[in-house]
Amino acid sequence: VQLVEYGGGLVQSGGSLSLSCVASGGTFSSYAGGWFRQAPGKDREFVAAITWNGGDTEYADSVKGRFSISRDNAKNTVYLLMNSLEPDDTAVYYCAASVRYYYIGPRSHEYDYWGQGTQVTVSS
Repeated sequence: VQLVEYGGGLVQSGGSLSLSCVASGGTFSSYAGGWFRQAPGKDREFVAAITWNGGDTEYADSVKGRFSISRDNAKNTVYLLMNSLEPDDTAVYYCAASVRYYYIGPRSHEYDYWGQGTQVTVSS
């Protein structure tokens, strides 16, 4: 499975961005999907995840109420809608997929496939 992220960019504090992760080469519709991010000088951290059918989601405390994860299996795509962005949200955002179709946890080693990342920069 190959994952490619789209939608990163520069936005002002308080603004919104929508990221997309498009999968190819496998049965993405049967995988759980997740988003992680890594800021300069920091470890990669969990942002959000969604089960294979979109029936359940999980979010990091830092983004709850501001970010929303969703998916369209007909398009092999997982989305991350980010609202009320803050400078601390600045990071490279990575899409991930887990063959454990129900897994929506924060452990990065549970995810089997990763995208190359897309930069999100929030200016103050």
